[in-house]
Amino acid sequence: MDDAPQHNRRAWDDRVRQKKWYIDTAVEPDFQNPLAVVDQCGWLGGDVTGQRLLCLAAGGGRHSVLFATAGAKVTVVDLSPKMLDLDRKLAAERKLNIQIVESSMDDLSMFPEASFDIVVQPVSTCYIPDILAVYREVARVTAAGGLYISQHKQPVNLQADLICSARGYALKEPYYRTGPLPPGVDGSWNREFGTLEFLHRWDQLLGGLCHSGFVIEDVAEPRHSNAQAEAGSFGHRCCFAPPYIKLKARRKLRETERTSARKLWTPT
Repeated sequence: MDDAPQHNRRAWDDRVRQKKWYIDTAVEPDFQNPLAVVDQCGWLGGDVTGQRLLCLAAGGGRHSVLFATAGAKVTVVDLSPKMLDLDRKLAAERKLNIQIVESSMDDLSMFPEASFDIVVQPVSTCYIPDILAVYREVARVTAAGGLYISQHKQPVNLQADLICSARGYALKEPYYRTGPLPPGVDGSWNREFGTLEFLHRWDQLLGGLCHSGFVIEDVAEPRHSNAQAEAGSFGHRCCFAPPYIKLKARRKLRETERTSARKLWTPT
């Protein structure tokens, strides 16, 4: 699926032009307490001042400008130039210094090792066929002891039918599958119509993160369920198929750093 990034670049550019779902730029109230908006779990300790922070696959004029307002040294990477235009526009309006880079999330070759103290990635790994390639790049550019906070679509969210039956939402897609999912439905909040999406298994989402050099410190499932919502709606479906998983992971010491630490503490 070498064409997946190109396809999704065009799809997200189109979504910006059409002002579709999830084109969610920051609005004035968000700037009153920006860190509370983009760090609802409180995993960043309430202060990012001076931290080198990468907003990965996070164009759209939200994460980058809010983290920069909170005092971080922000870089935002996204493959969609139209999404990045939203960051560029708000940064100019707010006089914020943000580095803006157009690239796929699995290609961070423009950054040297250990470039960032924090990497924040909203839901986006579903648009790439090989999540391990993303993890490897994030591990390379994250400093030892740095944080990687990411949110993903749960496998069952991508397996379950969008139509509610008398017994709930049937699993229509196989768990062990290759290639992109069938196209989503226009207007659905569960899938982004026009994009290519890929299902990543739990061993890839969690095991891949650990194998790439991270230790998972916390897990959260943002709750969007609403038992009173109309059958077939986003809130009702979320009662049966949780949509997202959020992971807090810390970059382990690299081998050279472990060797240096052992030498430092070895008695002579």
